[in-house]
Amino acid sequence: MSTVTELPRKRARLPEWFRLQLPTASAYFATRNLIDDLNLHTVCESARCPNHWECWSKGTATFMIAGDRCTRACGFCAVDTRKPMSLEADEPERVAEAARRMQLKHMVITAVARDDLADGGAAHFQKVIERVREVTPEVLIEVLTPDFRDEDGPINTVIAARPDIFNHNLETVRSLTSKVRSVATYERSLSVLSKVKKRAPEIYTKSGLMLGLGETKGELLEAMTDLRSVGCDLLTLGQYLQPTKKHLEIEEFIHPDQFTDYKRIAEAMGFSYVASGPLVRSSYHADDFVPEEFASRS
Repeated sequence: MSTVTELPRKRARLPEWFRLQLPTASAYFATRNLIDDLNLHTVCESARCPNHWECWSKGTATFMIAGDRCTRACGFCAVDTRKPMSLEADEPERVAEAARRMQLKHMVITAVARDDLADGGAAHFQKVIERVREVTPEVLIEVLTPDFRDEDGPINTVIAARPDIFNHNLETVRSLTSKVRSVATYERSLSVLSKVKKRAPEIYTKSGLMLGLGETKGELLEAMTDLRSVGCDLLTLGQYLQPTKKHLEIEEFIHPDQFTDYKRIAEAMGFSYVASGPLVRSSYHADDFVPEEFASRS
């Protein structure tokens, strides 16, 4: 009896709305040189973000602390999974220096998951935030954190540093979480956001979802409703892109018009700010959100 071997699918070709222009602005190369000079990691590079050409050309970047090796292996993420190196004691100073040189008004600080550390790297987050505040007190600080296994101590440590925005991504809908994420769970992520909002209501909470992984519209609306139920203020919706052949395949390209419709629905649900589009990522145009402007509207 013969068997039929299913050939792997070819990587999906990008639709025309994904065409990107390579950088020509001198700011791109200045950002590139600064990152190299200070020996910093960015999620822009490690996660193979399609927008880093544009962001670096604008003189912005999302700084990834605690190394570039993650202790988790999520099906969507291009960040390297290996045994992490020791934390670098001078990293807070280098990140703060980058903020000073770049004259940033809005800074995003993220990190790999560090399950090898007792606090998941929370104290390192705190040190970086506090040093940035000392050097550039006017900058708005947004953190994009792992789930810290939903442990109170690490979450409280980051809250104590008083970031302006606490971002933790839900990533996908409930039914796809075990396929898409490693270790993290849907309910755990909602719990992290809930704890931050209850313990520090003045801090904006933010989360993001990737589309095109096989979710239904109903499942997406359920996830958005769940985020609002825990007080999530800000939302990003973007198209999942397969970083390598080893990662999860794209099930569907969501048309820009559909992203526009989802933005309208999310705003009607009560999110203070929504970024929704094929190229949107957690930190894409993060500085478009100005707390003072949105506070005046509420």
